[in-house]
Amino acid sequence: MAASSLDTVFNHPAIWRGSDCARVALPSVPTGYAELDTLLPGSGWPAGALTEICGERSGIGELQLVMPAAARLSHAGHWVIMITPPHIPYAPALAAHGIQLSRLMLVRPEADEEKFWACEQALRSACCGAVLMWTDHSRERSIRRLQLAAERGGALAILFRSSRAIPLVTAALRLHIGKSDNSTIVRILKRRGGGIPAPVALDLHGKLAEDDFPMRCPALACVFSSAATH
Repeated sequence: MAASSLDTVFNHPAIWRGSDCARVALPSVPTGYAELDTLLPGSGWPAGALTEICGERSGIGELQLVMPAAARLSHAGHWVIMITPPHIPYAPALAAHGIQLSRLMLVRPEADEEKFWACEQALRSACCGAVLMWTDHSRERSIRRLQLAAERGGALAILFRSSRAIPLVTAALRLHIGKSDNSTIVRILKRRGGGIPAPVALDLHGKLAEDDFPMRCPALACVFSSAATH
């Protein structure tokens, strides 16, 4: 086959080469950190798929890592839903990260099955831009339902988990975050296509790759769920 014909084949959008990140079906949401975006398929957080973020310990920077994307989505009119964070989010700090608090919802179910139910319903909603859930459970059936709901709704589905938790087979993206001096070290443990790149050091408190969002601070919309009806 002539070289020009090979070039035509390689440049076809349906062709993926093993050295590249996999192509994405839905547009990804930029993370806000250029050095991380370059390592991710679609140059950002995968939409319509599960992302697993594992930390050495709670509060190491996992929430700051997703704040630029959450801010972008909230300013676009999408809901950002937090399910069972380990601590009550501090509204002024979220506003300082650019979150439109009028588009933020906090859900705190008591039982695990209610937590997964709430996450699934949120992901199926067309008005939801991102669901952030904290859980170490790895129930295959429940996780699979979340994946299907994410595919249907097209939202970001980000699960924060301990580094000791069993990895999720269905996760399209798995990151591990740790600390080194004043930097946050992000390791990509799994991504669609392209193998495993070297860790990247991020300054979560420095200048983001995207423009800053205006700081607005309306009342925080908190929803404390009661027993869910299945």
